[in-house]
Amino acid sequence: MPNTSIKKGSILISRPSLTLDIFNRSVILIVEHSDEGTVGFIINKSTELPINIFVSNLDSSEIVNEGGPVDKDNIYYLHRRPDLIENSFKITDEIYWSGNFEDVNKAIKHGLFNKNDIKFFLGYTGWSKNQLMNEVEHMKEWNVLNNLEIDLFSDIKNDLWKNIMKKLGGENLIWFNTPSDPSMN
Repeated sequence: MPNTSIKKGSILISRPSLTLDIFNRSVILIVEHSDEGTVGFIINKSTELPINIFVSNLDSSEIVNEGGPVDKDNIYYLHRRPDLIENSFKITDEIYWSGNFEDVNKAIKHGLFNKNDIKFFLGYTGWSKNQLMNEVEHMKEWNVLNNLEIDLFSDIKNDLWKNIMKKLGGENLIWFNTPSDPSMN
């Protein structure tokens, strides 16, 4: 069930909105939450572009995901291979953030990653101190889930938001079959 306790590894589900901004129907993985602020990545939206378009010396056609509206000049990555990527930050038992990019390049070059070991993101989501808590508790813009079982590396589909809303049930079912653009209704 949704709550308002945010921590590293939490999943944010955007509440239905009439706006069509980047957060419309977003599912976000929180990778850092502290007194200074919060950082996360949108995990259910693709740019439809391969990583080698953004990083020309990276020999991979892995599709880059839309990470968020902040710092869109940079590529970030989540992975499950801290054994191959030094200086990674543990998010959950299965998910790690960042690490030595040269290690990523070497692992790709030598074929050491399995198909679902790494995900790339263009930009990230970020909130200043207390901003996200205000959006959750007072503005009711997000559902916070802490025990949602998602395999970030293989289960992510474009309909992830709809599937989670269906699982949440209750008032969320109203939005289950509505178009993503409310003007199309």
